Amino acid sequence: MGSIRGFMTVARQSEGKEAPAERVKHWREFAVRHTPAESAAQASRCMDCGTPFCSHSCTLHNIIPDMNDLVMKGRWQEAYEVLASTSNFPEFTGRVCPALCEAGCVLNRVMDAPVTIRSLELAVIEKAWASGWIAPRPASVKTGRKVAVVGSGPAGLACAQQLARAGHAVEVFEKADRAGGLLRYGIPDFKLEKQVIDRRLAQMEAEGVVFHLSCAVGGQKFPEGVMNLAKKTVTAQQLLKKFDAVVLAAGSEVPRNLEVPGRQLKGVAYALEFLQPVSRRIAGDAVPELIDCAGADVVIIGGGDTGSDCVGAANRQGAKSVVQIEHKPKPPAAEDKLLVWPAWPNKLRTSSSHEEGCTRLWSVGTKRLTADKAGCVKGVVVTDLKWTLDAETGRWKSEEVPGSERELKADRVFLAMGFLSPSSGLLEAFGVKKTARGTADAGAGDFRTSADKVWACGDCRFGQSLVVRAMAEGRACAAAVDRALMGESELPGV
Repeated sequence: MGSIRGFMTVARQSEGKEAPAERVKHWREFAVRHTPAESAAQASRCMDCGTPFCSHSCTLHNIIPDMNDLVMKGRWQEAYEVLASTSNFPEFTGRVCPALCEAGCVLNRVMDAPVTIRSLELAVIEKAWASGWIAPRPASVKTGRKVAVVGSGPAGLACAQQLARAGHAVEVFEKADRAGGLLRYGIPDFKLEKQVIDRRLAQMEAEGVVFHLSCAVGGQKFPEGVMNLAKKTVTAQQLLKKFDAVVLAAGSEVPRNLEVPGRQLKGVAYALEFLQPVSRRIAGDAVPELIDCAGADVVIIGGGDTGSDCVGAANRQGAKSVVQIEHKPKPPAAEDKLLVWPAWPNKLRTSSSHEEGCTRLWSVGTKRLTADKAGCVKGVVVTDLKWTLDAETGRWKSEEVPGSERELKADRVFLAMGFLSPSSGLLEAFGVKKTARGTADAGAGDFRTSADKVWACGDCRFGQSLVVRAMAEGRACAAAVDRALMGESELPGV
């Protein structure tokens, strides 16, 4: 490395943020990005650790030490080339990834102050966009093979771009009116502004990728909680007849339901039934189904990232109060690094949305929802939970704490308890065998399903996961499809 003692002389400096009281007044991104000089200083902290656990922790296996070294030396274009060699869309992960790489950083182990890898990744890619280094890379030789990709989330986009650059004719089918999947309709604009997606889509179109929007595949009926903006439909048979390969990358959209009395009340909705119309309204669409939280007492059931996004959106709409409840115990403030490093640790995390105003409750179970005279939700009856380890099974189990039942006031209740699987109709239309979880049964190495000419990747195959994992799956699946079509592939396996 260029500065082997940088970690001893330069302190970790995270990106700044606009004050909570100000940023809740708008829906834009609010991070205060590092200057080039600040980025170079932070990159100098990358130590010559010998074994780059950061690269191992990243599912894309980004070549992080090399990128950091080049940023420190001011060789930004070379840093971009290193980053782009393993990641199609660093501008997405640089904004919304939880930074698995930083958890694996050796400095996280020895000083609890990892290199600001995610910020450096974002600095590199934004420098590349601003400098004009990012241009379409159409294939110089066409293979004559055609591939359909169903779904335009991070897995589908990464797969499509890799296959197009290998020379295949790629067409992407998306049931929403804009491409991007949950990047577009799911992650709020204050975390990922949508022009960031649009500029990358323009590059892909220039590389030859064709997008069919508002187009559902399989003629299926989508379950409650799954947004469908399709105006036309193509059948599985049509795709199999036209294309040499079909990749299912439709995500894991079916939300987990809360089966308690009062679930059907007005004012109770799945998290994405709240978040997706908000994104559409920001995009300029007329959205009559928009849920307004202005002046409302909001309860969010589920303690994960989607629930946190609901917190931020509700506060921006002017909610009177926001409570987020989680049935699991409160995580420890810090992990025992001797036990878990370099793996991703279970520890308490406070998101930027939580900073904006939210009461968080742990070890709380939902008993029922109560209604007013108009049939609207007015409260959530909860109880405290006690968790114990079952000596026989080795699994944790919960039981209600006697006398802890109480009611939380609620005009809006959002269910953010995770996602189960892709819509079953899509897999059934292609005759794809499903796992016990309802995902596509496809191998992690070749991504082939039980149906001829059909592959699957991303959350559609693996289940609910991260953007970075979806991108890695899309890249690896592209290599598998290319190898199947051509007999060999020069595309990287990740």
